[in-house]
Amino acid sequence: MKKLNNWGLFVLFIALTLVIAACSDANGTDSSNPNSDEKTVVINVAYGNQPGEPIDQLANKWKELVEEKSEGKLELKLYPSSQLGSEKDVVEQAIMGNNVIIFTGYDFLMDYVPDVGILTAPYLTEDFDDLFYLTTTDWFKEQTDKLNKEGIEIVSTNTIYGKRHLMTTEPVLTPDDLKGMKIRVPNNQMYIKSFEALGAVPTPMPLADLYTSLQQGLVDGAENPLPVLKGSKTNEIAKHLSLTEHTKIMSPWIAGTSFIETLPEDLVKILKETGDEAGEYAKEITDKESETVLAEFEKEGVEIHKVDLAPFKEAAKSVYTAFEDWTPGLYETIQSLIKEKQ
Repeated sequence: MKKLNNWGLFVLFIALTLVIAACSDANGTDSSNPNSDEKTVVINVAYGNQPGEPIDQLANKWKELVEEKSEGKLELKLYPSSQLGSEKDVVEQAIMGNNVIIFTGYDFLMDYVPDVGILTAPYLTEDFDDLFYLTTTDWFKEQTDKLNKEGIEIVSTNTIYGKRHLMTTEPVLTPDDLKGMKIRVPNNQMYIKSFEALGAVPTPMPLADLYTSLQQGLVDGAENPLPVLKGSKTNEIAKHLSLTEHTKIMSPWIAGTSFIETLPEDLVKILKETGDEAGEYAKEITDKESETVLAEFEKEGVEIHKVDLAPFKEAAKSVYTAFEDWTPGLYETIQSLIKEKQ
């Protein structure tokens, strides 16, 4: 056999390196961990929020906890600011079995299991405790079983995204004030139908496009929790904040069922327990950050409107009959479950 010269050896080395790297990236493992005889499982964690926001702080805490408690057998790589793609795209990546966990919403998951979307419907509950209680019920277990059949595994349900409010270029005190106003919403049917019910013109777009759209007059405002409104710099253009509190959002972290099934049970247990622990850690951060941002907005000259919620709640009632693929009596079922808790 003809011997390879130095250049040939170099090319062979590079080729082998690329093959090994590709295999490692495909299955989410890395054998470089010096602390264990087992391969390190690498999981990409994707979310749309900006660095420093409460969700980003939660993700960093989760990374710390999971790597410590797994003794290096699990590694989380964080990708804020939608670096891995849009929410919908990354959910599809997860379903395909990629080594990814994504922070999403039950409103997005209703594309796969319609009933679960009610958890993000407007004015569903009076407080977050009721929302979290719903995730402990047999009804919720039925929904997660259905999600599993669609290839979706809920890793943690313990994250508060926040109370969503409305920030606009003109004051909004009643639903009548929203008529004709173009409001940026996430690209899913729950938010579209909710703001149609409130009288606005819902305008779906990525959060990253909001600031430019406000500048150009393509939209007249947006809705989100206060830290997210600040993170997107909505307050620099829209100077009216209406405390509509139209939804209280708890959101899940999800992965693909097929990927989770490749992991040892002990690592899955650590992953889920530390996810819940990080969610608990971030709850206080979310509350404090919301209070801080509200004070900053007021100091910056944003007009804060404490609106009468009754007309908004009345207008939002039509959302509960707007989804033909929901199980009949779904709203009544949810309210009955909440009463059982009380």
